[in-house]
Amino acid sequence: MESGPAIFAGLVFALFGAALLAWTGTRLRRGEPVAHGVSRVASAAFASVAGTVSLALGLYCLTRL
Repeated sequence: MESGPAIFAGLVFALFGAALLAWTGTRLRRGEPVAHGVSRVASAAFASVAGTVSLALGLYCLTRL
């Protein structure tokens, strides 16, 4: 019974993390800022870390089924 919410949470975390990493990479490749009003390096690092953590959390949830 608990596997349904775990699958949902895992997929949400994994999709968000993958999308955030893809968006950050695309913004950096184009030379556009990741966040307005913040250092380009700091915003890219924070977004990359957040995307990686979210992707790892999603994979963790999916492996605990």
